[in-house]
Amino acid sequence: MLDFLFTYRGPIVGTLFLALIATIVWAVLYGRKLMRTEKSDAVFGNPERALGGWHWVITGVSFILLLWFYFSWDAARAFRPVAANEFCQVDKLSSAGNPIRSVLPLEKSFLKGTSLLVRENRQLSDLADDLERLGFSDTEKAEAKEIVSLMRLAIVGATSPQYLDASTQTRFVDIESRITALTAKLANEGYPGAPTAAQEEAAANIARWGDSGNEIPYAPATPLGYKFAAAAVEMKAISKDFIKIKNTNEHFLGQVDELKSQIAAFDTKAKAATGLDELLVENRADFFKGLTHVLRRVDDGNIFPPDALNGIQTALVALDGEQKSQQGGLKYFGALMMPGGEIRAGSNSCSEQGSGRWLPKPSDTLRTFVRISNPEIGYKGNPLLWYKMKPFGEMVDLVVPDFISSFVPGDFPRHDENGVVTPNLKSKVHDFVTGNFVSFKVPMPAGHVWDSLIRVVAGLFFGILLGVPLGLFMGLSRFSKGFFDPIIELYRPVPPLAWAPLILTIFGIQDDGKIFLLFMVAFAIMVVSARTGATGTNLSKIHAAHSLGASKGQILRKVILPNSLPEILTGIRIAIGVCWGTLVAAEMLAGTTGIGFVENVARKQSDYEIIWTTIIILGLLGLLFDLMMRWVIDKTIPWRGKG
Repeated sequence: MLDFLFTYRGPIVGTLFLALIATIVWAVLYGRKLMRTEKSDAVFGNPERALGGWHWVITGVSFILLLWFYFSWDAARAFRPVAANEFCQVDKLSSAGNPIRSVLPLEKSFLKGTSLLVRENRQLSDLADDLERLGFSDTEKAEAKEIVSLMRLAIVGATSPQYLDASTQTRFVDIESRITALTAKLANEGYPGAPTAAQEEAAANIARWGDSGNEIPYAPATPLGYKFAAAAVEMKAISKDFIKIKNTNEHFLGQVDELKSQIAAFDTKAKAATGLDELLVENRADFFKGLTHVLRRVDDGNIFPPDALNGIQTALVALDGEQKSQQGGLKYFGALMMPGGEIRAGSNSCSEQGSGRWLPKPSDTLRTFVRISNPEIGYKGNPLLWYKMKPFGEMVDLVVPDFISSFVPGDFPRHDENGVVTPNLKSKVHDFVTGNFVSFKVPMPAGHVWDSLIRVVAGLFFGILLGVPLGLFMGLSRFSKGFFDPIIELYRPVPPLAWAPLILTIFGIQDDGKIFLLFMVAFAIMVVSARTGATGTNLSKIHAAHSLGASKGQILRKVILPNSLPEILTGIRIAIGVCWGTLVAAEMLAGTTGIGFVENVARKQSDYEIIWTTIIILGLLGLLFDLMMRWVIDKTIPWRGKG
């Protein structure tokens, strides 16, 4: 089955996606038709109006599955498996041009040089304002202000077109012409030529989208991919040459050299001053450090005249336009079928970003579920849900208390002088209750799901067994309410996870600690539910029972308990959900088996498919328990809401 799902994943997912759309349309149309033709005497507010509606159940389930297929990009992968690889090559070209694009006002509002000018001039103004609190003499202040003015002139020297040297202009023109030539190549249908034999062989052996450790194949696999991959190589070389271009005109460099010497001389003179307090010395050091940093950033040569990059910007805009044109229907497919993210190309791999990354695809999740459901594979050495052959004696040891053997008359036998032990009735009973006898083997459920299920059922059972009677008597007895209410209300608001470390420390990582924690959770809920049900019993019914001569026990069994059942059963439904959540958290803190343990290991390994598999398993188990409780409620209190 696993191989079949893997091989025909695309057609299966595509068919299911279309079937879900058709199912939703049919269910909505059927529901509207039913509303027009159905006759009902039930008024608004009557619970009978909420009965039935199975077609809306189908609609809701289909809608959730449709969203999952859509936003996980599983439908996109089914209808166009090569789309991700093509988007990977497209992003290679876009990423290759980012060093140039970051300098131009394309994705940002300002030129990079403009932003640098604004920042450096603001920094210079702040430094000039700090002069008054640095204890400089009038002569020193004038010298410092002159340095600030010269730095502003140096910035002007970098932005003035008359000082831009011819070699820099030539390099800008070369970059522009190379981008223009690349745009023409991209528009050519024959570019970059027929793929080589090595490229064809690689494309034939390339893994499909999602079939390998790397989610998206990195090497191009289609003619469109070859074109963008080849263009990305050329664009990367162009960007590498562009970032080497600096503003190195002689006028600007001369101003920078003069400023360096003036700042160094002024700094040396200021450090020679004596009698200054420590704070003032520190503030002066910060002042000169600020001047040096501004000069260093200006000297980096990333500021050019305002119109120097216009030609490159025009050429890059044309390249971006041609890039979008060459994508053709690919960009529309991405906008329609791959919402909530994009494909990003790294240095040696491509990855999904957005909902396609963190929301595993249903087909992959199903494949993972089938794989770990195989008892021979399982997860971390244990099956998900299977069985093991265990001796019947272990079942006896688990159910029958060991102390029973102490009630048998006589003493346990002792060995004789020859080391021989002759068993008697007492030892035989002891061997039986401890399971120490040869017995046949019986199949017993085992696995992560079974371990979690047993823990929840055990904790819930003891919580109901002790919580319901106590809650009923707290609702009937002044002593019980006054004595137990502070204890219950003291620990009930505390989150279960706050108790978990303490309980696990006391009991260890075995099942008894987890069961006791679940018991605490269920016990408080059941006490409150039963107490609320007992105190909410209609007083007229109790008076009627008294008048008919009923005893206290009869009133409790025939009046109070039936009237409390709706609250008690609702409490059980709530306790089940809280117990599951608490158990998973407890198994994540300490455990070697269980659904929580599986999810914790998957979380550490960032295995999202396993995480979603555990979520689905928990949801299905919760739904199963809830359906069972609905059946119990329907059979136990069918009169609810009809009084």
